[in-house]
Amino acid sequence: MTNQDSFLLSFEGIEGSGKSTQIQLLTQKLEASNYTVEYFREPGGTSFGEKLRSTILESTTPINPLAEANLFAASRAQLLSEKVLPLLSKKNHIVILDRYLDSSIAYQGMARGLGIETILDLHEHPPLNTRPICTFYLQIDIETSMQRQQNRGNEKDYFEKENINFYQNLIDGYELASTRFPERIQIINGKSDQNKIHANILSALKEKTGIEL
Repeated sequence: MTNQDSFLLSFEGIEGSGKSTQIQLLTQKLEASNYTVEYFREPGGTSFGEKLRSTILESTTPINPLAEANLFAASRAQLLSEKVLPLLSKKNHIVILDRYLDSSIAYQGMARGLGIETILDLHEHPPLNTRPICTFYLQIDIETSMQRQQNRGNEKDYFEKENINFYQNLIDGYELASTRFPERIQIINGKSDQNKIHANILSALKEKTGIEL
């Protein structure tokens, strides 16, 4: 059971959208207002999930799309049951996830061609039917993503190595999710100034939860 003073939030976006930066800024604000904030990345967050993360992101051979979707769902189910739901049962806890359901819609549902309904069917049963009260989708274009990835200079993982068409399909998947779940997903212009993005996130958070920071 979720405590009425505790909330689940998620951040979504293609590579280079600025999720990590905005999660850090929001965490600082929430902690300054006496909330206990817990952050987890997907896949990962548990010993089981981190092993799956390595298996997926370090793969040098193609993973079957359905297998890929189920690996992410398995990591997510374990994270929810082991970490997220127990935390949400406590008072004044905010759990922030870097990627969640909408990444599965974008990556496996759209970019891998499984379809959105396949992903949603997989998430019908507890604990996978848990939904964030608010999802921040940091919207950027392919050019911005590629430039930011180049600036970071990190070695590319299994997904980052994909071609332009894959990235466009990801964007289409996120747009589809935003259309399907407009009451939950808040579209934030990820190309804006960092402080403006942060301000827009705080405004959306207040509207959805009543939390004023």
